[in-house]
Amino acid sequence: MTKKIKLISLGCSKNKVDSEHLLRQIFSTGIIVSPEEEELRGAGVNTMIINTCGFIKDAKKESIDAIFSAVDAKQRGYIEKIFVFGCLSQRYSQELKESIPEVDGFFGAFDAKSVLSALGGSWNNSLNNQRYLTTPSHYAYLKISEGCDRVCSYCSIPLIRGPHKSVPIESLVYEAGFLAEKGVKELIVVAQDTTYYGVDLYKKRRIAKLIERLGDVTGIEWIRLLYSYPAAFPEDLLDVIANHPKVCKYLDIPLQHISDKVLSVMRRSVDGAETRRIVNKFREKVPGIVLRTTMIVGHPGEDKRAFNELLDFVKETRFERLGVFTYSEEEGTYSAQNFKDSIRQKVKEERCDQLMEVQSQISLEYNISRIGTKERVLVDSLNDGVLVARSQKESPEVDGEILIGADSIQKGVNSENIIGTFVEVEIVKADEYDLLAKII
Repeated sequence: MTKKIKLISLGCSKNKVDSEHLLRQIFSTGIIVSPEEEELRGAGVNTMIINTCGFIKDAKKESIDAIFSAVDAKQRGYIEKIFVFGCLSQRYSQELKESIPEVDGFFGAFDAKSVLSALGGSWNNSLNNQRYLTTPSHYAYLKISEGCDRVCSYCSIPLIRGPHKSVPIESLVYEAGFLAEKGVKELIVVAQDTTYYGVDLYKKRRIAKLIERLGDVTGIEWIRLLYSYPAAFPEDLLDVIANHPKVCKYLDIPLQHISDKVLSVMRRSVDGAETRRIVNKFREKVPGIVLRTTMIVGHPGEDKRAFNELLDFVKETRFERLGVFTYSEEEGTYSAQNFKDSIRQKVKEERCDQLMEVQSQISLEYNISRIGTKERVLVDSLNDGVLVARSQKESPEVDGEILIGADSIQKGVNSENIIGTFVEVEIVKADEYDLLAKII
């Protein structure tokens, strides 16, 4: 049996949850789990496991680079075996086997049991809703469903992960309780489409009910919702966000575009007018809500007029958080099969830069408006004497941070003891993405 493993989890937070479920099973067999940041040389790691992403070109490149880095480590004698699983090997299993024979095993996205078996262990069903956390111990992602029933033209996720499949409410409440017992204070709810939750199991959307049940879990103080979908948005969820004391006034909702023409080509099941209506509804029903969205530029059908409409929409809507992707043609998707990727990469990048320049100014003005306000923050880490924290308005890994200087920490208090706790701060300075604060 392998004595020590290192697992590298690439891609999205949903992948991270898969990795943590597998790590819990591995750990239960007595195998030692090496921290992801630990140097391989001299660490005594027997097997490297890589959970890959195969969503877009950049993510696939990152996964391939990680595999070749592991191959190099194997050739240097730092590790004995390499196992690769997840989305990339689900999608390109045969090609990977032929092109990288140095890897000892390729497994699909749903082959965690086979990975464990290859390590010499056997799956323990009693641990199915337990995790080995790789995030800081005070927050964790909670994946509430698998796959997606949407038909977005550019997206390969349904091809890789299959149709939508919800996890039962009771299982999720148990998992949340397990995480709370481990010290988790913030649950970050994720899925391919969180607002579609429950349709397969309960014949209607039950995301609002699920969030309420998660809010009953002792020890959980914040619940944050990511990856919602605009079409047929369940408006009862807004009542929960507005009124439940544990639910962050924060919503991640990837809108992707505003042009009717582009949204139609994207097969998003929503037009520009409906998109504007639901954004206005969010602001109306949840005063002070922080909206995070993503946009895709350079998709087939996006001419200059469509892009300018998107630019104007971002200027007028003033999202607190916004990210931009350039369109990446993915084989097997509807767009790849039906439309020519005719927009030059240079033009895509120029549009991306232009949109992000607008957003940078919006973000700066929003952050400046927070100077002088008092906020409750959760401290994530200590970096060179500076505490790194977040309020309800910042999600980890994707948003800016609130930095607390050592000069505001009470004399005699060990900064390390503040990590993972809530403190009250006053915002004193701001830039485009980060804020500087002092403890009150």
